[in-house]
Amino acid sequence: MKFIVSSTALFSHLQAVSRVINSKNTLPILDCFLFDLQDGTLSITVSDTETTMVTSVEVNESDKNGRFAVVAKTLLDALKEIPEQPITFDINDTLEITVQYQNGKYSLMGQNADEFPQSAALGDNAVRVEMGADILLSGINRAIFATADDELRPVMNGIYFDITTDDITMVASDGHKLVRYKTLVARGNERAAFILPKKPANLMKNLLGKEQGNVVIEFDERNAVFTMERYRMVCRLIEGRYPNYNSVIPQNNPHKVTVDRQMLVGALRRVSIFSSQSSSLIKLRMQENMIVISAQDIDFSTSAEETQVCQYSGNAMSIGFKSTFLIDILNNMSASEVVIELADPSRAGVIVPVEQEENEDILMLLMPMMLND
Repeated sequence: MKFIVSSTALFSHLQAVSRVINSKNTLPILDCFLFDLQDGTLSITVSDTETTMVTSVEVNESDKNGRFAVVAKTLLDALKEIPEQPITFDINDTLEITVQYQNGKYSLMGQNADEFPQSAALGDNAVRVEMGADILLSGINRAIFATADDELRPVMNGIYFDITTDDITMVASDGHKLVRYKTLVARGNERAAFILPKKPANLMKNLLGKEQGNVVIEFDERNAVFTMERYRMVCRLIEGRYPNYNSVIPQNNPHKVTVDRQMLVGALRRVSIFSSQSSSLIKLRMQENMIVISAQDIDFSTSAEETQVCQYSGNAMSIGFKSTFLIDILNNMSASEVVIELADPSRAGVIVPVEQEENEDILMLLMPMMLND
């Protein structure tokens, strides 16, 4: 079989899906791209057995249909060095591949496509929802930093999609911090939920920025299929029950601090340099329209303190947080001003934007650390 394809079109698609491939694979065929040429369209598939991604690129001309596998790293590295031009792939019956370009040619061996694992099929009871690529990207971007790496509680290692007939909520938590991103633009036809693992979530994050239109999500108890304009991803879901996330969000928080997000991040970055390296503990002391951010490291006799203006009119109170977590949370919000809602120093702080974006509701939560004084 023989076909001609644009070098840069092929390279950009290969590069996008190659992130699925693990650095170490038990099956050698998983180090490969699967090429399947049917009627002038070249489909490219990659898999790590849990996640499979497919993309397709139109070829300029081809003589017949066929399929073969080729080692991903070699082909990617070789195509990276070729400027935009048509390149010709010629594959003979013994799977020898010749890639011809303007000034030369590459020769490499292909592998039998039949060894490539089949991607999972969904059951008859699969649920289907649609959401805009930009909304899905926004939710994944906001939530993914809060997922856990917990071997004992695997359900915490992904993003939980909670689907109702009114809205779709994406939740992530590692037990210290929690993100709840609700969109009112997308909804389901029935109540349903699934947990998307971190790796496919990261893969989607890299692809969705270039996508337009809607993403169709279909899922059953074990797998989900995400169909985009140019890519299709099938992934194994995390099985198990996600904890009731609403029950951990404190409801009555009388102390409310309104503060400029970027100014607070800057202060936290400066002051946290002087916090204890083991705990990264910083102390926030709220009093009439000001917030005092302080940290100390007793072992090295260092300390820092900075005062910022804010809107606050309650009784003076102090609370401790891990500075790296609080900075993470503030960096994953886009509002210029945020409200930190507090009940007392032992209960979680709730952080929300002063003004929510249209049709979305975002809330982040951070557990406090005990203050010694």
